[in-house]
Amino acid sequence: MRTVLRRPDFRLLFGALLASMAAESILLLALAIWVKDLTGSDGLAGATIFAIIAPMTLAPLVGWVVDRYRRRPFFVAANLGTAMLLTPLFAVRDRADVWIIYVVAALYGLSYLTLSATLSGLIRQLVPSELLADANGALQTVRQGLRLGGPLAGAALYAAVGGWLLTTLAMVGFVTAAAVVGLLRVAETEPAAATLRWPAELGAGLRHLAGEPALRRALLGYGLGSLVMGFSESLIFAYVDQGLDRDAAFVGVLVTVQGVGGLVGGLLSPAVVRRTGEVGALAAGVTFFGPAALALAWPDLRLGVLALLLAGVSLPLTMVGLATLIQRRTPPRLLGRVAAASEALVSGPQACSIGAGALLVGVFDYRLLFVLVGVVTTAAGAWLWRGRRLSPPPGTPGPVPSPRRPHPAEHLTPDPTRL
Repeated sequence: MRTVLRRPDFRLLFGALLASMAAESILLLALAIWVKDLTGSDGLAGATIFAIIAPMTLAPLVGWVVDRYRRRPFFVAANLGTAMLLTPLFAVRDRADVWIIYVVAALYGLSYLTLSATLSGLIRQLVPSELLADANGALQTVRQGLRLGGPLAGAALYAAVGGWLLTTLAMVGFVTAAAVVGLLRVAETEPAAATLRWPAELGAGLRHLAGEPALRRALLGYGLGSLVMGFSESLIFAYVDQGLDRDAAFVGVLVTVQGVGGLVGGLLSPAVVRRTGEVGALAAGVTFFGPAALALAWPDLRLGVLALLLAGVSLPLTMVGLATLIQRRTPPRLLGRVAAASEALVSGPQACSIGAGALLVGVFDYRLLFVLVGVVTTAAGAWLWRGRRLSPPPGTPGPVPSPRRPHPAEHLTPDPTRL
């Protein structure tokens, strides 16, 4: 990780993302709290998170737009656009204005998907292939660190002065990110013109994911785990209330413990990728969630702390493994569409599982549900581990790839940066 941080270009990008991720971390929870404050409704507050997730359905379109432009100027424009779309929040005064928060939340979700897809391509252009895991690991470490205090800071600022200051700080973060990335000097060529009809262009990312064996296995295994991982968002409240017999506010302590695990996972993830390969790192992350969930089926605080540390370690491993695999196994001209499609394919099952967990915890014993989560994620991780040779560690001979009919888009002018 030190090697990639010695690169001046990556240090600039790292500083820009530190500003934008800080803005994101203080904003997301505060929007839901804002709605709760105006309406008094938990359901309407939760709908704010759904509004952010809903634009994931537009992933193919977003990825196609991203792939039509050079990465650096598009990333600058997207950050400035994100800052501008927050301005309607200054008009929120009372319950009648809640719709403004929902509209901004949905637009922010669209912006988040756009920035993620653009960032994946920008990192691929700035960083050599052998340092991609280090770059992704560094960014995940920062993201996990901000999760420790960002949401709490946002909630505290909202309680102290209201939403206007949060909106201002978030806008400053995104404008700062745009200004810093604008200083980068990246040699980029104009993307090739589309050669297929627009339905085929939109679906190119999904076709690549389906046709590349390592990516296909990674998304199927992680998608299976995601179908139950989201249960924990609701189960943790039952664990604290029914299992530990503590107030719901104690969840914040456990989330902090999980954040500490996330920092450890972010620091370790590049080494895990180098030792086991991208699919192996993803498999380790999904598998670690299994025993963590099983441990939470037994209400003991000491065991719970260890479980949440392990769950925290798992998240950066999955994120770094998947992001690095996508960057290494995708032609640069398709990277926006593939990154956006993979984000939607992972976030969709997670969103469904969060909703399902909220319903199921009212019907079944939370301990049984934790056991279900543990069994499914362990099985998904084991299945992923069996496919780790599809993306062997650097310097290790991999399996001979099966023949695949090339997509017409791949007959364009050869790209010297393609792996």
